[in-house]
Amino acid sequence: MPPSKPQPGSFTAAAVIPSRHGAERFPGKPLHLLAGVPMVVHVLRRARGARLVDLVLVATDDERIARVVEEAGGTAVLTDPSLPSGTDRVWAAVRGRDVDVVVNVQGDEPLLDPANVDDVVAFLRDHPEFPLATVARPLDDPSDAADPNVVKVVFADDRRALYFSRSPIPYRRRPEPSLPTWKHLGLYGYRKEALARWTSLPPHPLERAESLEQLRALAAGMPMAVLPATGDSIGVDTPEDVLRVERILRNDPTLKATGSRAAASPEPAGRAGSGETA
Repeated sequence: MPPSKPQPGSFTAAAVIPSRHGAERFPGKPLHLLAGVPMVVHVLRRARGARLVDLVLVATDDERIARVVEEAGGTAVLTDPSLPSGTDRVWAAVRGRDVDVVVNVQGDEPLLDPANVDDVVAFLRDHPEFPLATVARPLDDPSDAADPNVVKVVFADDRRALYFSRSPIPYRRRPEPSLPTWKHLGLYGYRKEALARWTSLPPHPLERAESLEQLRALAAGMPMAVLPATGDSIGVDTPEDVLRVERILRNDPTLKATGSRAAASPEPAGRAGSGETA
């Protein structure tokens, strides 16, 4: 049974899609066409398909991305280009807003199932002992364990994240068939106060070594729940990934229509203020 919609005024969740034009490995990635539609619009549609989200924003430092989002009926927030990470852009977009939970929907995950957003929101709503949550699934292809673009995660019996890595984890000195390798999907949920704390922390050496920002939170002792993901997703990190995603989109018309809800936000489409201070 899908999670139920909370009563108005009792609990508010926002989904924010950080979207940067100047990605080092793939410049212009958010505007790259996938089956004729800009990638950022695919992600926007997916996020708007979530039932428990009251507000969907795209946080970007680029007028071109903001314009495309607005033309697609979405709401864009222009953020400071000097912000160091997507998480900082998410915080800039919601800092001045009255929300309980914020979900960071990665801007390069055009196949992410909206049910994952709902699962993270519902979990944080119902489990106050966790300030953070994300999703993962067992790897279908064991060879992906060696791919540094596929982030792996190990977690405790209570689903508390122990470590994320681009390397294969756990290291298998002995075979353990009952222990899958878990692939991390690019989605994070934060209580608003946890997001504020995360962005106030300095980068950690583990974070810099792996180039994985979530390690900053783990190193600071912030518990992060790892929930089982619904479906799989492909993070678009290279032009080669585009071909894989396009094949899926073209062969499954239902994916192209997912998230086509007319309005996921109470405010009109267009440009929104970020609540940032100078």
